[in-house]
Amino acid sequence: MNTKHWKKTLLDVNSNIEDAIRSLNNSGLQIVLVVKNNKTLVAIITDGNIRKGVLRGLSIKDSINKIFTKEPLVASSEMQEEEIIKLMMSKGINSIPLIDERMNVLGLYSISEFITSAKKSNLVLIMAGGKGRRLLPYTQDCPKPLLKINGTPMLECIINKAKSNGFFRFVISIHYLGHMIEDYFGDGTKLDVEITYLRETSPLGTAGCLSLLENKSELPIIVSNGDIISDINYSNLLDFHSKHSKTVASMAVSKHEWVHPYGVVHTKGEEITGFEEKPITKTNINAGVYVLSPLALDFLKPNEFCDMPTLFNRLNENKLRTIIYPIHESWMDVGREKDYNEMNGFKS
Repeated sequence: MNTKHWKKTLLDVNSNIEDAIRSLNNSGLQIVLVVKNNKTLVAIITDGNIRKGVLRGLSIKDSINKIFTKEPLVASSEMQEEEIIKLMMSKGINSIPLIDERMNVLGLYSISEFITSAKKSNLVLIMAGGKGRRLLPYTQDCPKPLLKINGTPMLECIINKAKSNGFFRFVISIHYLGHMIEDYFGDGTKLDVEITYLRETSPLGTAGCLSLLENKSELPIIVSNGDIISDINYSNLLDFHSKHSKTVASMAVSKHEWVHPYGVVHTKGEEITGFEEKPITKTNINAGVYVLSPLALDFLKPNEFCDMPTLFNRLNENKLRTIIYPIHESWMDVGREKDYNEMNGFKS
């Protein structure tokens, strides 16, 4: 069966990486079909192509020819549907373009159309114990994770997104006004998921709450701040972590660019050595979403305050592998009144 809305995946060969990211997000099909003359297939771009490009330091303004895959695997219009499905499964790919004898795109097949994603037993731990002081007075009588984004509590938005990626086992760490969160979500039945709680008697930080887990998980755990609104695919994040051998902890990062408001003069002593007109500084910022292998939890002490950067530093000091997962999806840390108002479509 030809995937609906496949035409949203078409992108002109002269586009840039920013265009590819926009196309990927708009279609939701995890593939971009690079074409010339609006129809002839030249290459494909996958989610992985974009992340590898980001890790190589490419800018979103760079041409897509720096990241796309030439001569991709394709299916001809003469093939039967069963053959196409078998081909995708044997090659381990999610999507395959359907083309005619002139390489003109006729459609797109996606494995998700035929196979229901298996449920994932990994725990998703959401940290929802903070007081949200920067969002006062909204958080005076309401815990920040219960504040609504377009009518839905942000904590519920996170759960629904992870659920759509196949996750059903959730643990919520609570402290400030935690009873309100328990009253709202209960055991998760109304959302068709399982929810249990870690009750902090005092704030334990963004990693310390993990020390309260009674049973050590044998699978990697996804951890998220309770105020992160993003289109991140938690399943892809977990796969990325698992495919990098000996990785103990992965941190999702978002690219942040800062344009210096002035021209910069480079000097050596009193000598001028060069000029830069409003240079751009690029950095990776912590996106507040992580994957931790079971070994990482051995570096936490029961009921001891510990934030995530400290835990990652401990792992690095012990020569254990930690990596970044660059995200290109929409992302916002709803920590300030300005952010909260922006998410809800009105100005401060």
